[in-house]
Amino acid sequence: MAILRLEDGTTYTQLSDIVRELAPLNVQINCWQIGDDPELRNLLAQDILSDVEKEQVLKALDIYFQQLATNAGYQERDLIALHPSVPNLDTMLSKFDRVHTHADPEVRYIIAGEGIFGFVRPDGSQVELTVQSEDYINVPAGTEHWFYLTGLRQIKAVRYFTSREGWVPEYTDTEIRLRRASVDMRSQSLLKS
Repeated sequence: MAILRLEDGTTYTQLSDIVRELAPLNVQINCWQIGDDPELRNLLAQDILSDVEKEQVLKALDIYFQQLATNAGYQERDLIALHPSVPNLDTMLSKFDRVHTHADPEVRYIIAGEGIFGFVRPDGSQVELTVQSEDYINVPAGTEHWFYLTGLRQIKAVRYFTSREGWVPEYTDTEIRLRRASVDMRSQSLLKS
């Protein structure tokens, strides 16, 4: 389940609190069940999936894609599986760990692992949302945000697209204060020990 951290250190784990805090951004967050299919669970436990296995996972979860296609015009979906042995992982992630926007919504269904979305709220404050297995997130077009992996450095997510052209990052000049503050705090605690 998702975890939201504010700049003042306040942390929320209840979905209703997270929804309330993200409301000014119109970011949608929800919990979508994966189910108990043992074959699907075995696939999600693997680091590396073949194209056939990825398609098997997508088909097992297509009820959500069908809803998005019918209700919001989504046309494509794919499965991304990131883990430490992915070639050039850091280079790939560096495209998204700076504040940026997209012309289209960024829609993800996390099915394994975890990552962190950061957001700049309308009042200029920043929040970070850790997304985990069974979290669905829809970041509206034009929303200032960033993304990086947690220390686990693993995530599997279904990505949904209305088009792929609108998903290119458009960088802003906004500095990320929240993550840098937490890194500074961790560094200080390491120095004291």
